[in-house]
Amino acid sequence: MVGPPIEDIHFDDAPHVGEFPGPKGRDLLERQEAIDSNAVAYPDHIPLVPDAAKGATIKDVDGNVFLDMFAGIGVLNVGHANPYVMEAVHEQADKLVHTVDFPSEPRLDLIEKLEARAPGDLAGNSKVVFGGPTGSDAIEAAIKLAKYNTGGHGLIAFRGSYHGATSGAMSITGKKDFKEPYAPLLGDVEFAPYPHPYAQDRPPEEAVARSLEEVRAIVEDPYSGLTNPAGIFVEPIQGEGGVVTPPEGFLAGLREIADDNDLPLVVDEIQAGLGRTGEWWASDHYDVTPDIVTTAKALGGVGFPLSATIYHEDLDTWGPGDHAGTYRGHVVAMRAGSRAIEYIEAHDLLAHARDLGAHIRGRLRDVNAPLVGDVRGKGLFVGAEFTNPDGTPAADAVKAVQRYCYERGVLVWKAGPHGNVLRLLPPLVLTEAQADTALDVICEAIDHVTAERGATA
Repeated sequence: MVGPPIEDIHFDDAPHVGEFPGPKGRDLLERQEAIDSNAVAYPDHIPLVPDAAKGATIKDVDGNVFLDMFAGIGVLNVGHANPYVMEAVHEQADKLVHTVDFPSEPRLDLIEKLEARAPGDLAGNSKVVFGGPTGSDAIEAAIKLAKYNTGGHGLIAFRGSYHGATSGAMSITGKKDFKEPYAPLLGDVEFAPYPHPYAQDRPPEEAVARSLEEVRAIVEDPYSGLTNPAGIFVEPIQGEGGVVTPPEGFLAGLREIADDNDLPLVVDEIQAGLGRTGEWWASDHYDVTPDIVTTAKALGGVGFPLSATIYHEDLDTWGPGDHAGTYRGHVVAMRAGSRAIEYIEAHDLLAHARDLGAHIRGRLRDVNAPLVGDVRGKGLFVGAEFTNPDGTPAADAVKAVQRYCYERGVLVWKAGPHGNVLRLLPPLVLTEAQADTALDVICEAIDHVTAERGATA
């Protein structure tokens, strides 16, 4: 067996919470508020000051221990400080850290691993390019590659999307207030509806048909307003948009439209990929081969910043230096990424994610609370949408659930355009016992918030 079993890589006493935040935590939170950027966001939601972490557990500076159900927003797929990965990290860091794009064994090993596991027909027929260290950088590379190969400049994206914080990535992101201060960004971007049967109150087939009809019109209607399209950019599951899981037929329909119009289909797997959904890539669930795949987050193994763009070898038309980035030679992250892939396979974590994710969604669906309108996702990518009796988003309820949970040692996060989706992205090494412990708290939180709202209605 490669590395220790998943049961042996966590703090034993999670969850265990006394005073939170404790005195050391409060001191550091106050110090951060005094000197750090106004852009800091996460402590506004959870006053956590981490000190150490193992597997699916985090210990803060005051000794409180938490079950981590969001893993750095999907970064830590093999858990915090996975021993098998960290063994290679320490070895590599003492040997060689940075190589730009000179060849190295860690670089070539990771490329070969990604190429062999690329979705669909990309396996055996793909190339990999590293650029900057973030998912946004991978999106920028994909935009450049699509434009470079088509000669076009128009981009098709989707409402509810999130692709990153750089200029091009923001341009194809749906969240208006996130990008409005920086407008104008890239021109000629058209947004189609993403099929969301629950929010749109439509049967799945109808939601898919409407979305595909809009996409085809944007591309093919001579009066659609989009000139000279370069590509279609889509998340196989929308993450920040609320763990929106498209029905069957959506990605296949996009593939058909792209083929009919000689456009690349770009699938953003930054949050959904590398085992998160119980397959290497979320698009694998739909048997669809993208032309270009973006990946980051979990790619760095244990949180190292690293991104890559995987694409069909026929699109490898740019010349030396046409895409660059100083940190495209982060060999420690590359070594960590390879070890993470090996650990996932050795411990059959894809099957584990599928089974445990189904168990988690089942328990959430069994909660007798009208606030929970919809539970969805694939693998350990889980969303529960909270809705008021009048149909409006219940964002305040999700916020209250989050607070109830972290006060009892379970860290959960939010998503959705209105912040009304409880989003769970635990490490793939989460055990069933840990999941049930966390769910006991989450379900208790939902019951508590439901009762509290009933008493104050």
